[in-house]
Amino acid sequence: MPPLRLIFFGTAELACASLAALAKEPAFRVLGVVTQPDRPQGRDLRLQPPPVKVLAGRLGLPVWQPERCRQPEFVEHLRSLAPELIVVAAYGQLLPPAILTLPPHGCVNVHTSLLPRHRGAAPIQWALLEGDAETGVTLMQMDAGLDTGDILSRQTTSIAADDTAQTLHDRLAVLGAELLVRTLPDLVAGRISPRPQPAEGVSYARKITKDDGRLDWRLPADVLWRRVRAFTPWPGAFTRLPATPQPVRLKIWRAEPAASAAGHAGEILSAARTGVLVACGSGALRLLELQREGGRRLPAAEFLAGHALPAGTVLA
Repeated sequence: MPPLRLIFFGTAELACASLAALAKEPAFRVLGVVTQPDRPQGRDLRLQPPPVKVLAGRLGLPVWQPERCRQPEFVEHLRSLAPELIVVAAYGQLLPPAILTLPPHGCVNVHTSLLPRHRGAAPIQWALLEGDAETGVTLMQMDAGLDTGDILSRQTTSIAADDTAQTLHDRLAVLGAELLVRTLPDLVAGRISPRPQPAEGVSYARKITKDDGRLDWRLPADVLWRRVRAFTPWPGAFTRLPATPQPVRLKIWRAEPAASAAGHAGEILSAARTGVLVACGSGALRLLELQREGGRRLPAAEFLAGHALPAGTVLA
C-alpha cells in the first residue's frame, strides 16, 4: 500500500512532535508544511521563524507561509498537490471550507484537551487554572466550527500537583504525536467511526494575555497557586514590590499553598530559606522561586541573600 499523502499545518512548538512522528513513519508521505509567516520577536524585533518551520527545514520538507491560508491562490496550490489528508496542530488560523473539504479523508486536528472541555486557544493553561484532575489529547475530524468536529480518538493524562503549563505542554505534545500515528491508519482504512462531541461539558479556553499573569492577592491561595503553574513559562505570574521611584516587577516561578495565617492580602508574613510567605484572600502562598525585574531566576534562599523582603511589606 503506498504511503498516505498528507500536508501538515502547524506553527508552535507543540506541533513539532507530531510533524516529526509523521515524517519518520513510512506509512505517511508529508508533501509539505504550512505554517505562519516569520514574526518579529525580542527587543530588537528581528524576524524569527516559527518552530515548525525550523523543524521542517531540518527534515528537508517544503514550507509555505501564507499570511492567510484562505487566499484563493493558496487553496489552488494545495489542490494541485492532491493531498489525501491534512493534519493540523497548533497552527493558529481557522481553516476555510475550501481547505476542509479538499482532501478525501478530510482534515484532522490535534487538540490538547479532552473535548468538548476547553475548546479554543489555551486549553493547557485553562486545565490548570480550573484545577482539572486530568487532561489529554483529542484527535478531531475538523469542521467549520471552533474545535467542534467529531472525535476520532482520545488519550488522557493525570495532572500532577507539580505540573506547569510547560510540563503539560511537553507531555501532551508527545501523547498527541503517538496518538496521531496510531489513529490515522485506522481512519483511512475505515475502521474508525467519528463520534459527535457531547452537548454537555462544553467550555472555552480563551487566549491568555500578558496581563493575566498579575496575581490578585485577594484570591484564595489555592487559586493563586494554580495561576503560577498555569502561567509558567508564559506570560509568567508576577506581582509588584513597593520601591522608589516606582514599583518593581517580581516574577514568581514556583510556589505552594500554605496553612492559613493572619495578615492582609498581599502582605509578606515571613521570609526564610524555605520561602516567602504571603497572605492571600484565604490561606497563604509560599513563594519558592523568584525573579526580580532585570535579575536572575533564583530559589528563595538565594534571592533573599541579595534582596531583603521584610515582614509587613505589601505586594501589589
